[in-house]
Amino acid sequence: MTRLTTVARALITTFAALLASTAPSATAQADTDPKAPKDFVALRSVDPTIIQEMRYVTPHNFVGERIDGYRQPLCVLTRPTAEALHKAQRKLLRQGYTLKVYDCYRPQRAVDHFVRWAEDLDDEAMKGEFYPNVDKTQLFADGYIAARSGHSRGSTLDVTLVRLPAKPTRPYRPGEPLVPCFAPKGERFPDNSIDMGTGFDCFDTLSHTLDPRIHGQQRANRALLKGTLEGLGFVNLAEEWWHYTFKPETHPDTYFDFPVARKSLTSVH
Repeated sequence: MTRLTTVARALITTFAALLASTAPSATAQADTDPKAPKDFVALRSVDPTIIQEMRYVTPHNFVGERIDGYRQPLCVLTRPTAEALHKAQRKLLRQGYTLKVYDCYRPQRAVDHFVRWAEDLDDEAMKGEFYPNVDKTQLFADGYIAARSGHSRGSTLDVTLVRLPAKPTRPYRPGEPLVPCFAPKGERFPDNSIDMGTGFDCFDTLSHTLDPRIHGQQRANRALLKGTLEGLGFVNLAEEWWHYTFKPETHPDTYFDFPVARKSLTSVH
């Protein structure tokens, strides 16, 4: 081996070691994610009886894939919101019902994912279930998609009711035939929720909480959810029967972006 070769190899070894010492590890990169403020909690630590079916961790949503920022099927809320939801659950359990949440805190990166999807007019994989009567070009104008979401402030959640004893909801199978979210309950995806007239995240005016076309038991079911939650400080979004915000909000002007994961929280159980 010549002296030149020996020197060259030494330089290569030194350079490789330098790269290894300066390149961020996967753990270090993960640690750069923002953390939740101390007043955010896992709902399960406040009320473990509330069912959690976190749709955006799964492909069963209007996008058709797991949404950015949802790393674990975990409902995260500000503590006052979680505690108010616990009070609602106690009332409902005595009536033979349980709450079920579909979504809670939503990171800004997830909202950004929704916006990118809405701008891709060629991607209509889930149209048959979630927005069969809505032209995708109108999603922003009609208010179904926006660049900001109250969910990112931590006091908003998407919720429904399940009659006890709760039967499990079967897993969604990607590629299965899609049925409109406003079809009769026996025909649409077999969610274990009581009949609210439409499925969750149904982009249709039938999802408006007080739509006059919703009547009978469906209207009574919406009224039970609305009356229970509003009696404890929640405010319903009139366009979505499932959407509630606890007032006053702990963080009314801040849109957070920490991932939905246990490690984002100061403490979870």
